[in-house]
Amino acid sequence: MPEAPQILPTQITQGTAPGVNYRLEGELVPVLHMALDGRVPIYFEHHVLLWKYPNLQIGLHPLKKGLKRRAFGGMPLLLLEAQSAGEIAFSRDAPGHIVALHLQAGDGIMVREHQFLAATGGVQYDYGRIKGFANMMYGGGFFVDHFMAADHEGVVWVHGYGNVFEKRLEAGETIDIEPGGWLFRDHSVQMTQEVYGFKTGLLGGGAGNLVFNRFTGPGRVGLQSMYYHPPAGQGGAAAREGGGSLLGGIVGGLLDN
Repeated sequence: MPEAPQILPTQITQGTAPGVNYRLEGELVPVLHMALDGRVPIYFEHHVLLWKYPNLQIGLHPLKKGLKRRAFGGMPLLLLEAQSAGEIAFSRDAPGHIVALHLQAGDGIMVREHQFLAATGGVQYDYGRIKGFANMMYGGGFFVDHFMAADHEGVVWVHGYGNVFEKRLEAGETIDIEPGGWLFRDHSVQMTQEVYGFKTGLLGGGAGNLVFNRFTGPGRVGLQSMYYHPPAGQGGAAAREGGGSLLGGIVGGLLDN
């Protein structure tokens, strides 16, 4: 019998990453606290900053793709960067579970949009469009964030809704996850769409479908126990609350092709 997904630590009292010591704490709305030594910057979305000491310098983190594509796609228009020694803390202002995803040089990971919290400066950031119309409609988003540790070890911190579980897939091993339930996956993990139609019983006259994302190893895949739609005002998330933003997401996806 394959091993079931295992819950990740909800509290970390002494974590380390290149240039930073960190801790994860909080029982309802978790907080990521960091103490930076100034050697490695930390970048993040501006609205997740909870507090910082005044001597810590904040600047802009460069982005690869243009503002037009990011605006249409509902992605953050800017990322900020903590550029000096000091202490700082981040929170997503929602109940859930923060996890630290450590990447070795050459490793990459994909994260569901609007759930990235922070990353060490050596980790490269980009984004891409989710493939498959059912994935977009049932999964609650159009894009995924891409992170790559090119030459050095790095860490990406993400916020999951509910609790976060991790499944380490062996080569060729598979698991089916509800489209809104997956949080992250290694670049080595492949994702396909599985749609099951029901034509008998209570749904005999309807078009009831059960949609899954099928993940095939090797590598890690993360699950969140709560399927949550971000509220209006979180970057482009508000767009997906109405038809106008839905169109914006689709146009943004076309611009990325």
